[in-house]
Amino acid sequence: MKVAIVHEWLVTRAGSEKVVEEILSLFPDADLFTLICALPPGQDGMIQGRKVTTSFLQNLWGAKTRHRAFMPLMPLAVEQFDVSAYDLIVSSSHAVAKGVITGPNQVHISYIHSPMRYAWDLQHTYLAESGLTHGPRSALARILLHYLRIWDMRTANGPDRMVANSAYIARRIAKVYRREAEVVFPPVDIEAMPFSASREDFYLAASRMTPYKRMALIASAFARMPDKKLVVIGDGPELPLVRRIAASAGNIEVLGYQSDSVLRDHMRRAKAFVFAAEEDFGIMPVEAQACGTPVIAFGRGGALETVVGPESDRPTGLFFDRQSEDAIVAAVKRFDAEAARFTPEACRANAERFSREAFRARFKAIVDEEMARAAASRPKSA
Repeated sequence: MKVAIVHEWLVTRAGSEKVVEEILSLFPDADLFTLICALPPGQDGMIQGRKVTTSFLQNLWGAKTRHRAFMPLMPLAVEQFDVSAYDLIVSSSHAVAKGVITGPNQVHISYIHSPMRYAWDLQHTYLAESGLTHGPRSALARILLHYLRIWDMRTANGPDRMVANSAYIARRIAKVYRREAEVVFPPVDIEAMPFSASREDFYLAASRMTPYKRMALIASAFARMPDKKLVVIGDGPELPLVRRIAASAGNIEVLGYQSDSVLRDHMRRAKAFVFAAEEDFGIMPVEAQACGTPVIAFGRGGALETVVGPESDRPTGLFFDRQSEDAIVAAVKRFDAEAARFTPEACRANAERFSREAFRARFKAIVDEEMARAAASRPKSA
């Protein structure tokens, strides 16, 4: 069986790339197709010695460093991939990968990290964050997003089977594409997370510092609680804002970008991990729980599926219902009052549900089912 794996772009080793790595481990002889490949040294282990096919975008000036600016060309680019020689095509899609063109005798399974957020329900949020709410550039962006939605909807019929990374995304797929999707949680390297049964007296917030991650909001909330220490790890466009907030408070330490080892060391020691984003899944809350650390999270999106709330006998965290300073302050104070209920052992046990082994077993079962179904549906010779 010849297998092709299609992913939008490979420019960093983030959550979706870790999913691709696990899929490649299931199919070690698979060929990899990606619009742009620019992984930095040390993060390119998944492609060493493997055949990688890129698109015409690879050779355009600026595409490797500003790949999102080329989004209007990406539907055209992914349609140019010739995968006609493959029996199985697996697309890893959060933008256009599911639009790869396949034939009736091929099986196409698409792992959907999310429908295009900026083209659908988060369009207005992205326009506002990009400063594109008024003027000619705003009008052009809205026109392009309109045509992206048309293309995205048309290509939703291409995959034979859709797999969602959470029940939250399965609901978005049903809303946008009118298709059912099975849930296979993304793989988390549980074994690599150092477990600790003891906690220290500080809270941890760690993430890429983009507006929707709400890292500045967390910092502002802790600035109102001078008796509670917060450690912030991460880099991104909002880092200067977070540093300014921390400078006016004496209880916030901003470390900026740190290696995985430093991040994991803080995770295993923190009193709790604070997470204010509305994520599709959210790997970091799972990693924190794998370290034995409970989570204080915004109660929307994937966190509701990865964190066990205080109504359980073995809770691993609690939720706040609004992305506001007041809500975070109230949640932290509630956590302090109930901290004894959130045991490191319960956190680790819950995280085990999202292991790499669980991902591989479930995804392989879906592939086997779909290949068997396709073989049974093909007409037999006379």
